[in-house]
Amino acid sequence: MSDYSVPIYQIQEIMTEIKERAVKHIRHQSPGRILNFSKETNGLIINAENACARVQVFGPTIIRVQISQDGQFDNLSYTVVAAPAQEGFEIQEEKQHIVLSTKALDVHISRELLGFSFMNKQGEVINKDEEGFGISTIGNDHTVYKTIQKGERFIGLGEKTGDLDRKGSGYTNWNTDHFAYGPDSDPIYGSYPFYIGLHNQLAYGILVDNSYKSHFNFGASNHRFSSFTVEGGDMDYYFIHEESVAKILESYTTLTGRMEMPPLWSLGYQQCRYSYYPEEEVYSVARTFREKNIPADAIVLDIHYMDAYKIFSWDKQRFPDPKKMMQDLQEQGFQVVVMCDPGIKIEEDYEPYEDGLKEDVFLKYPDGTYYRGEVWPGWCHFPDFTNPKTRKWWREKLQHYVDLGVQGFWNDMNEIATWGQRLPDLMEFDFEGEGGSTKRGRNIYGLMMCRSTYEGTKKLLRGKRPFNLTRSGFCGVQRYSAVWTGDNVANDEHMLLGVRLVNSLGLTGIAFTGYDVGGFAGETSVSLFARWISIGAFSPFFRGHTMVNSRDSEPWTFGEEVEDISRNYINLRYQLLPYLYSLFHEASENGMPISRSLAIDHSFDDNVYDPGYQNQYLFGPAFLVAPVESYKDLVKVYLPQGHWFDFHTDREFSGAQEITVDCPLTHLPVFVKLGSVVPMQSVVQSTSETPEPVLHLHVYGKGDSELEYFEDDGSSFQYQQGEYYKRTLKFEAKASKLVMETVQGSMDSKFTTVKLYLHGFEELKAVKVNNLELKVAREEVVFLPAISSFDPIENPQEESGVQVQTVEFDHSAAEIQVHLAH
Repeated sequence: MSDYSVPIYQIQEIMTEIKERAVKHIRHQSPGRILNFSKETNGLIINAENACARVQVFGPTIIRVQISQDGQFDNLSYTVVAAPAQEGFEIQEEKQHIVLSTKALDVHISRELLGFSFMNKQGEVINKDEEGFGISTIGNDHTVYKTIQKGERFIGLGEKTGDLDRKGSGYTNWNTDHFAYGPDSDPIYGSYPFYIGLHNQLAYGILVDNSYKSHFNFGASNHRFSSFTVEGGDMDYYFIHEESVAKILESYTTLTGRMEMPPLWSLGYQQCRYSYYPEEEVYSVARTFREKNIPADAIVLDIHYMDAYKIFSWDKQRFPDPKKMMQDLQEQGFQVVVMCDPGIKIEEDYEPYEDGLKEDVFLKYPDGTYYRGEVWPGWCHFPDFTNPKTRKWWREKLQHYVDLGVQGFWNDMNEIATWGQRLPDLMEFDFEGEGGSTKRGRNIYGLMMCRSTYEGTKKLLRGKRPFNLTRSGFCGVQRYSAVWTGDNVANDEHMLLGVRLVNSLGLTGIAFTGYDVGGFAGETSVSLFARWISIGAFSPFFRGHTMVNSRDSEPWTFGEEVEDISRNYINLRYQLLPYLYSLFHEASENGMPISRSLAIDHSFDDNVYDPGYQNQYLFGPAFLVAPVESYKDLVKVYLPQGHWFDFHTDREFSGAQEITVDCPLTHLPVFVKLGSVVPMQSVVQSTSETPEPVLHLHVYGKGDSELEYFEDDGSSFQYQQGEYYKRTLKFEAKASKLVMETVQGSMDSKFTTVKLYLHGFEELKAVKVNNLELKVAREEVVFLPAISSFDPIENPQEESGVQVQTVEFDHSAAEIQVHLAH
């Protein structure tokens, strides 16, 4: 027994200090007063009483704010790929503030209580911290509170259910396998902590670059503030201010990166189910598409192609010769997309398992043992994709698929999904040697799996573009993968929810997105599938899918009428490929989504946020799509500012008004913006088939417009070396002139002739192409042929054809000017 004793007063002092620390840990703590600051080449370092802050300038309109409790700032980011600027800002010291100024912004940093106000050069407040408690720490949770401005709306946040306007709602970012999620479920598969605020004709964006669980509150349960909270790591966010939402998205994707061009075939129709097997069924599906003249480019294999659900394996009874099957299908114009789940089954003599142990690539517990989780194959280990050697190992395993001829890869179950849905928080991730736990690693697991798959297959395919698809992701995933919205449900509510999810993902820089047409869970009805296939034709990613033990959901399985409707809309999709491919090129250049929420171009029009109209979107700059339930044959549509043509009839409408239109299953409400130039081609059965050498160019009335038309080989990365064909298509209303500007790139166009279709023009006296007068013809254009299975008496159809003036001319001139004389 020790005779050492501690005086009672010292015990009391120790206990008081412990209590103070405990209270400090569970109560709000602000960063406190600024003590001092120092200027760096790209910003400021600020020391406050209870925290340190780093402010960095990434450009005149982009400011990074990072707050650390210990002054050791986190530098590893899997989201941001841009570097801070090295100049272009000034510092001014005022009594109450430090002011950091760029050409576009003034950032007022309060001295008394560290906080930030972002103002434009007119002195207008764009965004500001709450004055009394703008920055708060409680335990490991760090929160920024922002004052809600008058009339402020919030959009974005990626794959979140609910309304377009997030005002009054709260959300959690924690990637979760959520089968058959509901219309208000949260969280689901992906986490995208980027949102856009709108008020008083001002727009800004905030990206929170922190992969710990986070929470966003847009005035839920309070009238005063919006906020964002992270449950660990630094509070690290980027503030973006631009003149428009489109420019914000351009700046956001400057930070987080943009997609490379996908393979052309991935823009076609893809047919999936859970699952196609044996190989005879795969052949049958492919053969039926061709026999029925329904275009398609891919057949997707779910987990039943594997031997006992083990990735990198094949069930030899169901698929005795997968390489021959790939070759046969490719000869028919089909690519095969294979399911890739991350779980590696714990099984002796299973090569990926044995080699994974040898290379030490799996996630571990702190005691050095490998984590085990149960999923489709049984008990599994999971690769740690934050480890460079794991990414290399994954690439080596993917060689198995590439050797068979696979060019499409479907990353699933990567939230990480396991039975029980409770990943241990203490699993250890490598994080490029820095180390970290599940709390930091869960939300980026899908992103890093996508990176591993894309970078691996891109290298293995030796110049060919892989198609990569994922269910889970994080900000920046657009660099590596398309995203689909997971296990949706076969009902009208989910059909419209899918549209909003795709539009919202577009607001977080992810252009290549889509949903399972027809619904994955449940039984889709005849009318629901007909409506869904028409909407899906105007989606960036176009795939039909359904789950195991459900009815077949190929386009011909719902009767002749739906088969004809499906054929019409899939044909239209393939006719629009020149337009659609050009939009994908635009996305690769500036981050603009393909499916565009009306909030992008009409940010301050209250009607676009109305629950009755919030599902409407622009498909590129030309088309306004108004999704509608399958049971409706009459619907109200809101046409925003401008002038619009009914796509089916060429009937003209003024904008800024509500209209009521017919919407039989044969005709989805679609409108075309005045002045739009829409390039189209002949119908093909797959993108491997060469279209007719005529570029069908549709011009809708005399309005100013511009489209950058783009072609390349559709399969390689040689476009990055200048091997492409690009020219700007511009209609100048005042001069009544179409200009096809000088060709850029070293390729020739696949089209030798242009056929011009003039919608909504008065009778023309003459058309001159480069001063050569050409003959004007008149003909009927039919985008959606009549449904042959309809009884014309019982089911009269709206006439689909429109009368237009046409003219044909050679496409080879370096620059083409088409003058229209009235």
